Order: sequence, then C-alpha cells, then structure tokens
Amino acid sequence: MLLLAYYRTATDRCRLGSYHFPFSGLKLGVENCLLITSMSQLTFNLQPTRQILSVSELTARIRDLLARNFTDIFVQGEISNCREAQSGHIYFTLKDDRAQVKCVFFKQQQRGIKFRPEDGLQVTVRGTISVYEQRGEYQIYVEKIEPVGLGALQLAFDQLKKRLETEGLFDATRKKPLPLLPSRIGLITSPRGAAVRDVVRILTRRFPNVYLTVFPVRVQGEGAAQEVVKALKFFNAKKFVDVLILARGGGSLEDLWAFNEEIVARAIADSQIPVISGVGHETDFTIADFVADVRASTPSAAAELVVQTRREFDKHIADLRGALAEQIRYRILVLSRRIHELAGRPGFRRPLDLLRQQRQRADEMISRLALGLRARLEQSRKRFTVAHLRIVSFDFRMKIAAFRLRLERRAADLGVRAERLLRAKRERLARLALQLEERGPLKVLERGYAIATDASGAILRDAAQVQIGDSVSLQLHRGRLTTEVRKKDEK
Repeated sequence: MLLLAYYRTATDRCRLGSYHFPFSGLKLGVENCLLITSMSQLTFNLQPTRQILSVSELTARIRDLLARNFTDIFVQGEISNCREAQSGHIYFTLKDDRAQVKCVFFKQQQRGIKFRPEDGLQVTVRGTISVYEQRGEYQIYVEKIEPVGLGALQLAFDQLKKRLETEGLFDATRKKPLPLLPSRIGLITSPRGAAVRDVVRILTRRFPNVYLTVFPVRVQGEGAAQEVVKALKFFNAKKFVDVLILARGGGSLEDLWAFNEEIVARAIADSQIPVISGVGHETDFTIADFVADVRASTPSAAAELVVQTRREFDKHIADLRGALAEQIRYRILVLSRRIHELAGRPGFRRPLDLLRQQRQRADEMISRLALGLRARLEQSRKRFTVAHLRIVSFDFRMKIAAFRLRLERRAADLGVRAERLLRAKRERLARLALQLEERGPLKVLERGYAIATDASGAILRDAAQVQIGDSVSLQLHRGRLTTEVRKKDEK
C-alpha cells in the first residue's frame, strides 16, 4: 500500500523524480515532501510521458480536426491570384482587409456555374476546410460559388460579352449582309412556341412563294444551347437556305440563357449563312443578338426584315421601270428634234447633187493615189538596181585572199619575235646558273674547305660550340668525314 503526502508552499513546488525507497518508512530529504511506504522497493515516476509525432502525423491530426469542425461553411471575400490549371481546376485566394485563405475549385464542382471566377470579384463560397499536407497549408475546397450583389447569370453575361467583344465577334466589319431576294429561309425555334406561328404567318401573307425550313429545337433548359448549335451546323453543312432566323419569345434571363451560351455565339460567328437574331422582346438583349449579322427586336420583326428585303426589291424594280420610261421619252424627244434640224439642211434638200460631188471627188483621189504609187514604185526599182550593181562589183574572194596574206605575214613576224625573245631568256638563264654555281658553297669545298656540323646537324662557327669528346662531321667536296674533338696535346 502506498501513501503519498505532497505539500506545496506559496512560492515553491516540490517535484518528485525517480527514487528507490527501503522497506521501512523514510522521511525524504526534500523540503515539504513526505513519503511513507510499506513496500520493500518501489520505482515511482511523476514526469509526464513524452510523445513524439512526425510532421505527417501532426498534419493529419490538424486535417482531421479542421474537417470535423469546419464542414459546409460559407465564406465571403474578394478573389485574388485567380488562375486555372491545365486540368481545369481553379485556384484562387479569398481575402478581406485583414486576412486571406487559399481556395480550390475542382473541375467536377464547376458544373452548372455560369460565370467565371476572376480577380476582384466579391463572392460567397461554400465548402469545407482541409489541409494540403504537402505544403502544410489549410485551404477551402469550394463546392459552390456565388457573386455578391450582382446575380450570377448577369455576371456571366457581362463577362462573356466583354470577352467576345475583345475578340472582335461584335465588329460590324465581319457581319454579312442579308440577301436581296431570299428564296429559301431557315428557321431555328421551338415548334410549339408562339414564335414559329408569328414567323410563318408573316412570311405566308407577305412572301407567299418563299420556301421555309423549320429546324425544331428546345429554346430553354438543359441541352437547349447544344441543339441550337446543331441546327446552325446542319444548315451550314447543307447550304440549301439563303438566310437563317433564330427565334424565341420573351422570358426572364434564365429562360433566355441558352442564347447567352458561348458555344451558340461562336456557332453564329462561324456561320457562312447570314443569321437574323429575333430572341425575346424589345428590351431583351442576348449574346446571340450582338454576334448575329442582324438583330431583330422580336421574332415577328425578324420575319419583317426578310419580307422588307423583298418589298424593297419590288419597290426598286418599280422605280427603275419609271426611270427607264422617263429616259426613253426624253431620248425620243431629243432625237426627233435632231431629225427636224437635219431635214432643214441643204444636203437633205438635194441629196443627189451631194452624192455626185462625192463620187467625183472619190475619182480624183483614186487618180492621185495611182500616180503616187507608180512614182514610188519607180524610185524603189532604181534603188534596187544600184544596190544590185554594187553587190555584183564587190569580190569577196579577193578580200578573203588579202586578209589571209596579212594573217600569214603577221604570224611569221610573231614567230620570229617569239624565237628571238626565247633565245635571250635562255642565254640569261645560263649566265645566272653559272654565277650561282661559282658562288655556291660546293664550289668553295673544291678549293679545300670543309663544313663542320655537330651531332644534331647544326653548322659549327665557333670552337666553343663543341666540347672534348663530341662527334663532329666534316662535309668535303667529295664525301663526308666524322671525327672526335680532343685536346691539343693529345695525339
């Protein structure tokens, strides 16, 4: 049995470590502490056990703690450092004026979001907090994001409009003109809506001979944008219509959202057939309206635009018909006056006399022309005769013989000069060779001289270049001798 008395003063604490006690009771030599025991021997440890954690274990415990206490939270702040990875995940920082937290918006969670997160947006995010263990950072895994103040659809509309406008999809220079007289019209709309009835009614009443093709699509809800894109691609692939009408009745921003999708805007921009956008009411504007070649306020107005081109064409034909009739009447009046003026001239009074004078003048001109031709012909004959005589009198054979003789003389003279010059050169070469031989080192050797070289072949000019015992080679006029350097008194 163990009895422990532990006394604490106001200023000190007595902490017991590991001690071995005898069987009988013992008063400890520690101030204010008394230990009584009936056990023969006891090991007692009051120091707390030390538990060592690895970094991974500590991070995992923090992660589990945050995951249990911070699930399904809503956080509001401003987006900064927003970037999208190649995988489609979006990373950004959510901050206010005093703190910030990193956020991850995975691609799988982005389904259904209409706008794109970007720097400077005030948003409210919903998600859970966890720890990214590789960097030891806590971050919010975003499940849903909503803009603060401005609605998500309106924000998405403004973002897409700004981006497409920057790319130039709204420029008037790229828009195609409507055909002057379309005979085939394509209509993309819902077959059960009021828009198709309005368009068919207007075209039937004002443009009865038009060929209308309706491509039925959904104009709102999930998959509506894909059906509109499919219809645009169908008409562009077949190319059997002259103009396309994209129609839908009015509705809220959510109802008209299919015409604000980026895929629809780019399909309209890529269309080779002119597109008229008649979506919504007068005050409704969609991205399709800005990209389309012509924007109509309503579906009925879109049909009116097509009919208007036919009406303008008919009016233009009527105007041309009236202008042509006026020009013909004016031309007839001018020509009739001209005829009256010509009828009053003398020539029309006596046309036979004028004809006789012109015949006589023609005969005179023919006679003068014949005389001139004969004179020119005679002159040409004389020039030909003179030239023929000069050619006949010119003997080419004599000229060739004279040239050949001159060439032979020149060749003989050139040969004599070349021989003389060659002989002089040879004599000068012989003299120079003789001089070179007289002045050469071998000629000196004939007079009894020799050329001494050391073992390396260097010419010896001084006795100091060799030492006693060195081998010296002597080049004579005929042959070579090898000797050894010795002292003067040695024999």
